[in-house]
Amino acid sequence: MPTTNGLSLTTLQEAILHFSNEQTCIDAVAAMRWPDGKPICPACEQKEHWYLTAQKRWKCRECWKQFSVKVGTIFEDSRLPLTKWMLAMWMITNCKNGISSWEIHRAIGVTQKSAWFMLHRIRLTMQNGSLVKLGRNSGEVEADETFIGGKARNMHEHVRARKIKAQGSQAHQTIVMGVLERGKGKDRKNRTASEVRTAVILDRRKETLHPIVKEHVMAESALYSDEHRGYWGLEDEYNHQVIDHAIAYVDGKIHTNGLENFWSLLKRTLGGTYVSVEPFHLFRYLDEQTFRFNNRGNRKHPIHDGQRFQKVLSQVTGKHITYSELTGKERLPVVAAEPF
Repeated sequence: MPTTNGLSLTTLQEAILHFSNEQTCIDAVAAMRWPDGKPICPACEQKEHWYLTAQKRWKCRECWKQFSVKVGTIFEDSRLPLTKWMLAMWMITNCKNGISSWEIHRAIGVTQKSAWFMLHRIRLTMQNGSLVKLGRNSGEVEADETFIGGKARNMHEHVRARKIKAQGSQAHQTIVMGVLERGKGKDRKNRTASEVRTAVILDRRKETLHPIVKEHVMAESALYSDEHRGYWGLEDEYNHQVIDHAIAYVDGKIHTNGLENFWSLLKRTLGGTYVSVEPFHLFRYLDEQTFRFNNRGNRKHPIHDGQRFQKVLSQVTGKHITYSELTGKERLPVVAAEPF
């Protein structure tokens, strides 16, 4: 975890004091990128260099090119100092319901547009690319979907007529699917934390839901879902049990309350903090909420703010996105779609 002379950083106040110096921020990022203390030149991959103190850059002894600690990270091409980046990263990582670009704008002294761009770059580092399947070692997994979008009761009459009556009650909403592995342990004190994975999907048909479940849930695991027909047929590969919400919400271990809890946290974040989210960007907000949920810790394995911050900071390398890509002006390369 980030430290100052051996003192762990656990609060925002400590982070503000520690990261108030640009050189301290550079040293923190460099230590994450190059644990052996030898920066690697991005041009020729050599480790021999000089450090230019005035410019806060390295100069390669082999190709003579200069490079900073920002190159090859989410900070690349940003003129903002790392002192502002560190604080923005700390806040979005540790605020349970997220933090808006307007609040970042007021807190660290950047424009709202810059704050919005910063937050999306940080969300990029929060993406979970794990290939490890859920449900290992007799784990129990829940599967469920939810709809994200405006509520009919909050719409003006003419908008309600156009979106609800003309298109259907849920046609204007975006579908999100999730799978959650329940924590393991007989009592709360020794139980591990649950883990969730989410994805934006186009529909709730069997052809869409089955591949996601099979890709991310270990075969023969205990799988619980509601009565939706999209999950029919999974009993051939899983110990699949269904809870009919028209009759009950819990029947012993058969329920999807873990995912319902996550959907509640997600919707409070979207509706209360971000207010309006474009479907085009929804998967980025899912990455953010999923990261915080999966790294919240519990009594057996507590995780404090400094550890969450360190994990995000350790994932900044090799990830980069431009403003044009975010706004759709510059299309990303077309690749095969993956559920998570």
